[in-house]
Amino acid sequence: MKKKKPEYIDDGRTIANMNVEGMPWYSPKAGAASSDTNESAGEKPEPLDLKQTLAMTKGVLLASLLIAGVFVIIFLLFILFCVFVWFR
Repeated sequence: MKKKKPEYIDDGRTIANMNVEGMPWYSPKAGAASSDTNESAGEKPEPLDLKQTLAMTKGVLLASLLIAGVFVIIFLLFILFCVFVWFR
C-alpha cells in the first residue's frame, strides 16, 4: 500500500522572506509588517547599562582573540612544516 502524504497546512509563518529590493515582485509594504522583532511591535529595546556594555565588550574581545589565536597557531604550524619538512 502507498503511504498517504500528510495534508499540508499553512500556518502563515515566513521561513525566508523573498521580498528583496530590486526584484520585480518587490513590495515595500509587505516586508515591514511580517517581522517578529520588538521594534515592529512599537516597542524599543531598553538601553544597556555600563555593566552590561562592558560584559558584552569583554565577550566580543575574548571571542575575537580566540579566533585570532587559532589563526596565529595555524600560521606558526605552517611555518614549522615548511622549515622542517617541505624545504629540506
